Amino acid sequence: MALVDLIDAERAPLLVAHLYENGDPGPIASALAQVPELCEVALPFLGASLGPGATGVRLKELVILRTSARLECRYCVAAHTAVALDVGLGLDEVHALRDDDDLDAAFADPRERALLAWIDAVATGRGPVPAGVTAAMRERFDDHEIVELTNCIGVTMLLNRFCTALDLPVGASVAERLTSEGFDIR
Repeated sequence: MALVDLIDAERAPLLVAHLYENGDPGPIASALAQVPELCEVALPFLGASLGPGATGVRLKELVILRTSARLECRYCVAAHTAVALDVGLGLDEVHALRDDDDLDAAFADPRERALLAWIDAVATGRGPVPAGVTAAMRERFDDHEIVELTNCIGVTMLLNRFCTALDLPVGASVAERLTSEGFDIR
């Protein structure tokens, strides 16, 4: 049970009623609907930050799932385990991103390994990112990619705290799917 009432279509304020035109918009939008003025600016920002971009869907999902696992967001780990599988990440990669298996064994590509070290440093560290981690990113990514991926980490962190603090529920269909595929719903 979520900490706050998740707004349904019948009670949706006029400003956000369009979000319900195709059914339930999900727990994040349903929680944000409590404050329509915030919802109307937050959802496009979240979509731009986490959606398609110059870095591609694979790298974005590495960021989102790894950040969510490191910050222990049950909702985001479950939701993005399903998304990661849907966009083509392998089972071994998904398990490793979730800290269920060895990250080094699942990811051999030096570019992805640099990104994973960057994610861990940004999402869980304090102060400046270690020089070696920064150097590896600069060697393998262009500036615009570093900005996009770092923004994705930061926005994921924001959502992780939002979803965890409000105890947003994992959808039954996602929970059933992940359980059937052998994943723990944290």
